[in-house]
Amino acid sequence: MPLLTIYHRTEYHYAHAVAFGEHRVMLRPRDSHDLRMLQGELVITPQPASLRWIHDVFGNSVAIATFDQRATQLTFDSTATVEHHPSEEFALTPDDPAFFYPFFYDEEEFPDLERFIRPHCGDPDGELARWARSFLDAQGSTPTFKILSGLTHGIRAAFSYRKRHAHGTQHPLDTLQTGSGSCRDFALLMIEALRRLGIAARFVSGYLFVHGDRAHGYVGGGSTHAWVQVYLPSAGWIEFDPTNGIIGNRDLVRVAVARDPYQAIPLHGSYFGGADAFLRMDVSINVVSAGDAAARELTPAATD
Repeated sequence: MPLLTIYHRTEYHYAHAVAFGEHRVMLRPRDSHDLRMLQGELVITPQPASLRWIHDVFGNSVAIATFDQRATQLTFDSTATVEHHPSEEFALTPDDPAFFYPFFYDEEEFPDLERFIRPHCGDPDGELARWARSFLDAQGSTPTFKILSGLTHGIRAAFSYRKRHAHGTQHPLDTLQTGSGSCRDFALLMIEALRRLGIAARFVSGYLFVHGDRAHGYVGGGSTHAWVQVYLPSAGWIEFDPTNGIIGNRDLVRVAVARDPYQAIPLHGSYFGGADAFLRMDVSINVVSAGDAAARELTPAATD
């Protein structure tokens, strides 16, 4: 039952004092039976004129800040300590309704899952659909876990991870054709592949805990991270990280879930001034075991 502390600082720098529009902050870990928020603090400089918290359509915690001061720098400092309960790698039994693919969702659950089942990205030549079907057995039913683990480990093995500083998430076909992308790109690729198989999947944004005492070969540490949740009858929402081949929530600190990546942007807002006023954005993130003496030694990072 490890305690983890997440330090996240984002700084916006401007050439001259500018005014700020509304900013939406989605950095608070999402409380659940496997992730308990113990302490959290959000410090914004300059101090906002107002700061209110809401739950969005998915139940994520969002802070909305408005400002009445002009400044050359805008800083968001978030600190959160959580009690993390990694679940054991899930296993379906032959008695579970989703043990073999294809399976069917309960008619009472289907209306709530429909938007997570329907593909959102275009696939005019069926290339993505063919790639998704390549994870099915040629004959007969395929164990569902084989499909999910095959996609999770297959993306990790066959695709090259690279940080992208451009805004947004690249189209799954671009990820498939280039064989490379960020964690957000890999998550969307897996989500869209699963949706073409009729399996409900959604996007997760959060943090990755990289152990200092043993090497997992993780990539994506020191940045915000992204992965996938898949809904299975009787098992519920299960997490899969195709960037690192993680099945379950081991080392993953969930912040937000969404139907589409643009609905889970950690921090976004606006400023009023010329385009040449903006100089740069600096992001520093560190996820450590609580009490670590090096906890506050933030390392520069980029949002993945």
